[in-house]
Amino acid sequence: MPRSGSLQFAPRVKAKKQYAKVGAWAKVKEPLPLAFGAYKVGMGHIIGIDTRKTSTTSGEELSIPVTILECPPLKISSARFYQKKGYGFEVEKEIFFKAEKELARKIKTKVNSKDLESINADDYARISVLFYTQPKLTGMSRKKPEVFEVELGGNNQEKLAYIKEHSDKEITLSSLFQENNLVDIHAITKGKGTQGPVKRFGIGLKAAKSEKGRRAPGSLGGWKGQQHWQWKVSHAGQMGYHQRTEYNKQILKISSNVEELPMKDFHKYGHIKSSYLFIKGSVAGPKKRLIILTKAIRVKKESSLPTIEKIILR
Repeated sequence: MPRSGSLQFAPRVKAKKQYAKVGAWAKVKEPLPLAFGAYKVGMGHIIGIDTRKTSTTSGEELSIPVTILECPPLKISSARFYQKKGYGFEVEKEIFFKAEKELARKIKTKVNSKDLESINADDYARISVLFYTQPKLTGMSRKKPEVFEVELGGNNQEKLAYIKEHSDKEITLSSLFQENNLVDIHAITKGKGTQGPVKRFGIGLKAAKSEKGRRAPGSLGGWKGQQHWQWKVSHAGQMGYHQRTEYNKQILKISSNVEELPMKDFHKYGHIKSSYLFIKGSVAGPKKRLIILTKAIRVKKESSLPTIEKIILR
C-alpha cells in the first residue's frame, strides 16, 4: 500500500507568530521595498472575458475565484544596518523614526533618527527596513499594528536614500505593485489544533475489529526501538497554523474605489475603507490575518488580464 500524507512539510509545528517571516527575496535593481502587508477580507468570484490569445477559452466568459485583500498604507518604524558575522549577518545599528502612538502597543522605541545623517552606507553589508501596519484605517476593530522586516532593492547607497526620503511618509500599495503583477504570498494557515492521523495525514481506517485502534497507523515503521519512531509515521499532532508560501499569484485588480464593490459589509471582517486588491485564487489563513505580498522570486511570464464584467462577493 502506498503511504498517505505529504512529506513536503516537516516538521509540522506551529508558527511562532500570526504573520509570516520571509526568508528569501527577489533581486530587484530599483530602490523599492520588496514586500507589502495586506489583510485578508474574504473570497468571491468575478465574471470576465478570457483575453489570452492561445487559450482554448479565448473570448469566452469565465468564472474566476478571487481573494480580496485590504491594503492600508504602511509606515517605516526603523532601519536596520547589518554586518557580516561568521556564516550570517548581525544587526550592527538600528535607527528608529517617529511613529504613530499605536505602535507603542506593540514595541517600545527610542527615536534616534538624527543618527541617520552620519551613516555611511558602504560600511554595512545589508540594509533593511521595518514596516508597521495601520489597522485603524481598515474596517476591523483593531488598533495594534504588526511589525515586519522588508528588504529593499538596489545598492546600499540607493537604499539609504530611499529610507531618508520615506522615513516620515506613507508607503502605498500602488507604489510597489500594479495590476497583472505576479506576487508571492506568505501567510500563516488557519489553525485546527491537535488532530489525529486520519484527519491530519489522510490515512485509512483499519478493520472494524482491530484491537489497537481503528484510527491509528498500522505500523510504527522499521526503527522503533528505545522509545523512538520513524518521523515519517503518521501520528497525531498540530494541524494548521503553519507558515506557507505560494508562488506567482496574479493580481487581477487594484482599486481604492469602494463604491465599485457590490457589497459594503463583509462577514467576520467589516467595511473596506482603504485600497484593496483581488488575488486570483485562494490565499492561506482566516479573515483579518496579515498576508505578506512579495515580489515574485521565481520569474514567470505574466499572462494577460481578463476583462472584468461583473464582481460577485460573498
